[in-house]
Parts: sequence; structure tokens; C-alpha cells
Amino acid sequence: MLDQFRLHFNTHFGTPSKSTIGVAISGGVDSVVLAYLLKQSEVDIALLHCNFLLRGIASNGDQAFVKRLADQWEVPFITTEFNTIAYAEVHKTSIQIAARELRYQWFGKMAKLYNLDSIATAHHADDNLETFLINLSRGTGLEGLIGIPEKNNQFIRPLLPFSKNELVAFAKQENLYWREDSSNSDTKYLRNQLRHLVVPNFKNTNANLLSNVTQTIGYLKQSQALVITYVKELKRKIWSEDLDTGGIKIEIAALLNEAQLDLILFELFKNYGFTAWVDVKNLLKSQSGAKVFSKTHVLLKNRDHLLLYDINVNKGINEIFYLNKLGDQLSISNGVFTVTETLVDSTFDFNIEIDAAKIKFPLVVRKRQDGDYFYPIGMQGKKKLNKYFKDEKLSDLEKDQVWLLCSENEIVWVVGKRADKRFSVVDSTHKKIILTYKR
Repeated sequence: MLDQFRLHFNTHFGTPSKSTIGVAISGGVDSVVLAYLLKQSEVDIALLHCNFLLRGIASNGDQAFVKRLADQWEVPFITTEFNTIAYAEVHKTSIQIAARELRYQWFGKMAKLYNLDSIATAHHADDNLETFLINLSRGTGLEGLIGIPEKNNQFIRPLLPFSKNELVAFAKQENLYWREDSSNSDTKYLRNQLRHLVVPNFKNTNANLLSNVTQTIGYLKQSQALVITYVKELKRKIWSEDLDTGGIKIEIAALLNEAQLDLILFELFKNYGFTAWVDVKNLLKSQSGAKVFSKTHVLLKNRDHLLLYDINVNKGINEIFYLNKLGDQLSISNGVFTVTETLVDSTFDFNIEIDAAKIKFPLVVRKRQDGDYFYPIGMQGKKKLNKYFKDEKLSDLEKDQVWLLCSENEIVWVVGKRADKRFSVVDSTHKKIILTYKR
């Protein structure tokens, strides 16, 4: 098995270098074998152990066992303890999820602190089969059926080609010792139900189950790669940054031409937290202004496009900023305002000239408010701001992103759109001021 492991590791993760790999080790047979295989392959390792304080003396025994192993092998030992139950209660989640979040957060911190090249976890072929069955039972797309990734950011999983039986047999052959975790036999957890009650029966009816499913997962990965390539090319054609909102603009007509629309929508928006896929699909033919929300993002129907943006994009919409005097520069979240006597930088996106005598400092920079109106240059009389926005065919999101530059309570400039003629430079102007905005 050692030769097979070395060949697989070198092929998929590169020839071992002098950098150190952290090994997530519980003390169980899987992680002990992984650490041993890496060490025997002349990889520099550090053992990373989490004590979740869930099994009393047994948990402390695991921690002590891993420390003895590290001392025996003369490799670094890095450990921590978590009050997992308290974390689960505070975050209103299960013990399993809490333990997972805690350990992966900690692994990430240790990788940075100790400059670890990567962190290896001991997931193997049987874990992959269980993950496949869990996702299949819950309903999923291709991504949920391709199993556990061999590489995921800094995490690597070198044991995926090997079965649990192979790991145990190798451990016995090499006279390795390990700890048994009693919670692994507790069938109140879905994974353990599959491991102890379902998968053994499957294997009894089909001796090649594990290798067949592994092969199927390989085919699914190839299919997923094709989908990813197609969607990437589609995004290049229909997906563009919307400078006015900081969001993404997507062409609806192009989407409606897609034969596999459900799959395309899933692939486009899965990373933005959306799960109500029927609502997302219906949005394409909804009235302009309709929205679908995820926990982090919003999809807005805006005439011929969908607008995708962060749900917190309007955070701070009621904030007010000030330009106090000539020469001031104001930096805000998505741009820079300046007040100058002459235009010294031609790279500004927008600028206007105003009569210095017609404004009073401090100039106010804010977003729209109820009742706002101004006297647009090139138009007759005053116009309510909301009516102007409607005529300009701005979406609600776009309206909320427009800055207003005001003198006292009067709008001087709907920034990037239209200036107010009451403040314009005229023949009798003695001194002018230039207002500029760069986003």
C-alpha cells in the first residue's frame, strides 16, 4: 500500500517538498495510517489534534495518545481544546456541525501560524461512498454527487482511493496502534446509520459496490467539469459588472434560450446562497422590480436583466457626509469626491462646474430622501427626484446607489446623472468651483 500511496500522492499532490504538511489526526486508525504513510514517504508533517471535550476521559486519552505518537515519531504536535457543547448552543447548531466548524476554523489558523503547506485529512473511499449516499438521499445536483474533493483550498485528502478495509489491514501489517472512538458506532447519526446498517448490506449484495461507486463518481466529476466549462463561457457572454450598483447584470433573453435552464440557474447562482430555485426561475418572467432573496444576496428583475447584488449593499444608506471647504476630498465606500477651483485630474468619471457664490459650505453628500426635488439642467421647472429616476428607468437598487451633492437642503448635483441649473455657471459668475467624482 505504501508504494500505491506514494505514486498517488506524487501524481495528485506533487513530489514532497521541504515544506510541512499538517495532518488532522484524531487518534483513530484512518488518521494514524495517513500520518504514518506521509512520514514513510519522507514528507515533513505536524500532527494537529482537536479535543472536543465530548467524551470525558476518552477524549483526553485520545489527546495524550496523539502526543505520544508525535514524540515517538519526533514530529511537531499542535493541539487545542473546544467547549463544543457551548459553541453548539450559542450558534444553535448540532454537535456534529459545531465540531466541524470549530476544527476547520482552527486548522485554517494553524496553517497560517505555522506556515503549513497544506492540511491533510484522512477521508477515504468509504467516506466518499457515504457522502454520495447522504447527498443522494437529500436531493442534489452533480456537485453533491461527485463526493469529497481531493483538494479544497489548503485541504488535501490523499486516502480517497483506499478503502477502510485496506487501511485497517495496513495498520495491522505495520503493527500500528490506534484509538477507537465510541461515537463512531452511535447510529443516531445519519452517517453512522449508513456505515453500520445500510452499506454493509449493499456490499453483501454487490462485492464490487465500492469500486463501482468510485468509478461512477469519477464519471460524474468529468461531467461536472464539462458543465463548469460551459457555464464559464456563458457567463463571459451574459454576465457583466454593473458599475452603477456594484452588482452583477445578467441578460434574461440569453438565459431563456438555454435548453437546460434549471441546471444553468443552479450553477450560476448556487454560490450566492439561493435555494428557492422555482422562485429564481419564475423571476425571469416576472414583472420588473420582483426580487428573490437568499441570506446573503438579492436577485432583482430589472426589465431585460437580472441584477445580482449583496443584501447589505444599501447598508448605511442614511449616512451623511460633508465637504467642508474648497480643496476637500471625501472618500466613501464606492468613490471619491473633491472640490477644486480647476480640474487638475482628467481621470475623474464625472465633474460639473458651479457658481461659487451660489453654494454654502459644508456641502452635503447623501442618498435620496422622500420629497427630494431639483431643477434639472435642460428641463423646464422643478422635478421630483423619484419622477426623474422613473423617467431614467432606474431600478430600485440603482436609485439607492445614486449620490446627491447638496448645498444646505438643495440638490446641487444628482451625481453622474444631472446637475441643478440653479447653481450653474453663468455670464455674471465671478468664481466657479468644480465638483468631481471618481468611482
